[in-house]
Amino acid sequence: MCGRFNLRLSPTELQEFFDLFRAPEVVPRFNIAPLQPVLTVTVEEAGYRAGKFRQWGFLPSWAKAPAEGAHMINARSESAASKPAFHTAFRLRRCLIPASGFYEWERIDKRTVQPWHITLRSGEPMAFAGLWERWTGPDQRVLETCTILTTAANDFMAALHDRMPVILPRAAFSTWLDPLLTDPEALAPWLVPCPADWLTRTPVSTAVNHVRNDGPECLLPAQRQRSLFDNDLSSDSPGPRG
Repeated sequence: MCGRFNLRLSPTELQEFFDLFRAPEVVPRFNIAPLQPVLTVTVEEAGYRAGKFRQWGFLPSWAKAPAEGAHMINARSESAASKPAFHTAFRLRRCLIPASGFYEWERIDKRTVQPWHITLRSGEPMAFAGLWERWTGPDQRVLETCTILTTAANDFMAALHDRMPVILPRAAFSTWLDPLLTDPEALAPWLVPCPADWLTRTPVSTAVNHVRNDGPECLLPAQRQRSLFDNDLSSDSPGPRG
C-alpha cells in the first residue's frame, strides 16, 4: 500500500521530468498524508500535460462527505477497472502522482514500528499510477480527488508489506495518460510490481510517524530499531538477511 510519501522536487524539475506545459507551483513536502492536496499529472483537452492539485482520498459520486475519501487513498490495480467506485475513472480519468519517495513501516514488536524511506536507486522521481474523480456535494461544492493504485509487493518490498504502489516507468506515461485509451486490458501490462532492483530503502526517524511533522527531520537517517531475536533489513538487499 502507500499511506505516506514525499515530494521534494523543484517546479522546474517536475516540469522537465513529466513534460508539463508549465511548471507547477509546489513547495517541498516531506510527509504527505491522506486528505491533503497532492500534485497530479493529467492530459488536458488541449492535449498538453498539466500539473494540478487534488485531494488524496478518492470520492465516488455517491459519497456523502469529503472525509469519506480517507478510506480510498489506495485502489487495488487488479480490480479497480471493475469496482463500482473506480471503473469509470479507470477508463476516463487516469493520472500520475509524482513522488520523491514513500514510507512503509516495519513492525518490530507489539509496541515498536520502524519507518523506512523507499526511493528509486536511479535517483529519479517516482510516478505512481493514479485515478482521479470530480465530486459534487449537496451544497454544489466541487472537489477533485485521487487515489494511488497498488499491486502485489515485489521481493524487495515483501519484507515490509504485501502491497506496494504501482510505479510506472517513463515509457508508460503517455499510454497511462492517453484519454482515448479506455480498454483496461491494454493497460494491464503496466499494473505490475516494478523490478525489485529499482528500489532502495533507508531507516528514518520516527518523526514521520506524526502527520504534523512535515520537514527534513522526517528523512533523518536512523539506526534501525531491533527486537531481541530480529533479523536485519538491509537498504541494499531485496529482503531480510539472516
